[in-house]
Amino acid sequence: MAKKATPKGKIAPKKDAADELKDFMIDGLKDLYWAEKALVKNLPKMAKNATSPHLARAVNDHLADTKNQVVRLEDAFKALGIKAEAVKCEAMAGLLKEAKEIMEETQPGAVRDAGIIAAAQKVEHYEIASYGTMATYAKLLGEKAVLKLLLETLREEKTCDKDLTKLAKTEINIKAK
Repeated sequence: MAKKATPKGKIAPKKDAADELKDFMIDGLKDLYWAEKALVKNLPKMAKNATSPHLARAVNDHLADTKNQVVRLEDAFKALGIKAEAVKCEAMAGLLKEAKEIMEETQPGAVRDAGIIAAAQKVEHYEIASYGTMATYAKLLGEKAVLKLLLETLREEKTCDKDLTKLAKTEINIKAK
């Protein structure tokens, strides 16, 4: 049988493309699992390059949360009865690449610290959007155990974002100015 042509502007799905919401949620969890594991590797670099002790402490505190978030995602996979699998998250890879570039393009000091906060908040906003969406799916699908795990992480991500905003407004951005 000949392959149907895809109309101009339409994107042809991959052979293994999700056709059920649960499959799409699982794909999202795989992305998040990769993203959190990548953050565990990259947050120490951000902390090490921060000159503000408050910023370094905030990044290191979130590193501890992130390690727990990895475990929580593993628990979510278990609750779904599937093996935990990380699939490269291109969005997080791009955000981490940008964070590295910011550190390379700024001198150590308050401006670099402001850049680290900007990069970290982009990561947090991506995670807030992703965890919020996955939690919505889990609720809709009746996956109560998964929902509970996702909401706990979502709360942590929102708290981290608020803490970074406060640090930026009360210290880092003022020094960078």
